[in-house]
Amino acid sequence: MRLRTLHGLILLLFCGLLTACGPSQPDSIIYPAKRIVTMDASRSEATAVLVEDGLITGVGSVADLRAVKPQAQLDDSFAQHIIYPGFIDPHVHMLLGALIYSRPFTPPWDMQTPQGIVKGLADKSALLARLKELDAQLSNKNTPLITYGYHNLIHGEITRHDLDTVSSQRPILLWHYSAHDFYLNSAALEWAKVDANLSARYVGVELDSNGELTGRLYEDAPKYLFEKLAFQLLTPGNVRRGFNGFERLLADGGVTTVAELGYGLFGRRLEDLYYLLEYTDDDPYRLYLVPEFRAFQQVYGDDTVTAVAALAEEEPDRGKPQVLRQIKFFTDGAFYSQTMRLDPPGYLAANTEHQLGLWVTPEPMLAEEIQPFWDAGFGIRIHSNGDAAQTATLNAMTSVRANNPSVSNRFVIEHAGLVLPTQIERLQTLDGGVSAASHYVYYMGDSYQTALGERTTHITPLASLKRSGIPTTLHSDAPLAPPSPLRAAAVHTTRETRAGHISNASEALTPYAALQAITIDAAWALGKEAEIGSIEIGKRADFTILGEDPLQRNAKEWSEIEVWGVVIDGIKYPRATNLSTE
Repeated sequence: MRLRTLHGLILLLFCGLLTACGPSQPDSIIYPAKRIVTMDASRSEATAVLVEDGLITGVGSVADLRAVKPQAQLDDSFAQHIIYPGFIDPHVHMLLGALIYSRPFTPPWDMQTPQGIVKGLADKSALLARLKELDAQLSNKNTPLITYGYHNLIHGEITRHDLDTVSSQRPILLWHYSAHDFYLNSAALEWAKVDANLSARYVGVELDSNGELTGRLYEDAPKYLFEKLAFQLLTPGNVRRGFNGFERLLADGGVTTVAELGYGLFGRRLEDLYYLLEYTDDDPYRLYLVPEFRAFQQVYGDDTVTAVAALAEEEPDRGKPQVLRQIKFFTDGAFYSQTMRLDPPGYLAANTEHQLGLWVTPEPMLAEEIQPFWDAGFGIRIHSNGDAAQTATLNAMTSVRANNPSVSNRFVIEHAGLVLPTQIERLQTLDGGVSAASHYVYYMGDSYQTALGERTTHITPLASLKRSGIPTTLHSDAPLAPPSPLRAAAVHTTRETRAGHISNASEALTPYAALQAITIDAAWALGKEAEIGSIEIGKRADFTILGEDPLQRNAKEWSEIEVWGVVIDGIKYPRATNLSTE
């Protein structure tokens, strides 16, 4: 339901004044369940929870809670279900996801999308054949064809000349699976006014040995490209269609809370407008925003800390995304596009042999950029993928803490593509945490054997992190993977790859630890563990309702468990009845 018209607003106000438009939420509700898994160390299980004014005020049995609150209404909707703390995805990209979910998919493997499963394309010939099908479906030959999902390790190297075989007239743009790269045909290069001279202005305009454009634009160069793409992608219709699709996936995954980790990348004013239009107080999830440093620095310059602090101090509102007192930085490039920064010998695959990847923020600049935010009490979230990047990130945080040892903010390494045992030890001494990309092992555990060799054993080593007492959570980085926390937890309980192999079984989490990673540990990454993440007295009544208990099924079967829906602030949102069809 979305109230978008003046008529709807007037009706809502009228109903509020008369308090006669349907039943109101009872003051006190007891929700019994077959089992409640609390993720509270002091009381791991219960069979009923008492909710008052959106907060948890009792946990125990129905008899216990009746004794405390005899007038409470008993709602047995979940009597045959399992209640978990609301699942949390602490790192997504809402607007980017809306743009990608509105595009046709050309993925390297089967992908869950708002329209269902899209079958993967196994090689270059299958990719080009699919592009020709999509080209034929567009009548106007000048309309750009923009697809998402190409991956060079699966589909092979693509140049503009390959894409020219699909069409020499229509602009064709392949959005790489990492979302950091684009591959353009000759018509698209001309349409976007990209020439070889642009390489002097932007890192990531790839040239061949003759100084000619290959068609690939990566890392910084897509910023230029988006000035042209905005008129194709950021239309209200595209954003609404993609945003609604994103919300359907959140509902399917039983997600109650997400955090946007790139607030400002498309321009804060534009993003705020779309959040105003697309995120309302009847949406069954909480949305938090983490500002991206470079985007805000470009706008606010020396006043960036003050500007971000002012946003974080705004009063929370259920119908408006809340800006967290956190800031996001980048150390290196992307895991999927082989631009994460590695120690020598670098990548081993033939097409990237001896390449080390990219720095986004090299030392000592990283520490210099972080310090003012650290001093001002901000939590630090750092995109850091490669092993060389982890060293740089840890060096930066060591310096930052030494310069101001009186501050005890938290910091979180985001994605953690490769983490070595010595780096885990350093992270432990720095009191840092990890928010790991949930899908690296599953999608790339096999494919990266050639490019990384034995270093694949260090891809997201969650068990080692957990044993070291490091808060460790999982995220989808949606749209790179569907926002399905239970599926993410299952992968890191089995360490199974998409080919059915096991990637470093010693790094598998226990089932309970994997479920902590999508509940209480995820809340820690957001700095919200006092409010959400476990079912405890005083916390928000946010629950995920399941048909079966994951702890009583094999992790390989977790994706089969029914998600009934969610509860937010004590209010029920059945999944089947809360999916927008706009």
